[in-house]
Amino acid sequence: MSDEQDTGIPLDELEAPDRHGSLDEEASGPQSAADLEAVFDVPVRISAVLGHSKMHVSDLLKLASGTVLELDRKVGEAIDIYVNDRLVARGEVVLVEDKLGVTMTEIIKTDR
Repeated sequence: MSDEQDTGIPLDELEAPDRHGSLDEEASGPQSAADLEAVFDVPVRISAVLGHSKMHVSDLLKLASGTVLELDRKVGEAIDIYVNDRLVARGEVVLVEDKLGVTMTEIIKTDR
């Protein structure tokens, strides 16, 4: 395998992109929600996870209608909220008319 890309420039001579933005971007002022308008219609998958359980396949095959599946969470404990498989918040289950919903109680900030 070669140390060169299609440009013919050796990899050790290529510059890495600036992860913190350029001076031009910083000089343009603060960003707003309008700057994100291009991604407003991008679909995302949101999951609210009540808990987890592990079992052997033989036990899984014994499950029937009405079987109670014990989870690793306690009643009243916060549930995890994922967006595209990334933990973004924790919350509580609420009843909205005749449907379940989630109230976010904590936003999870990650270093990226």
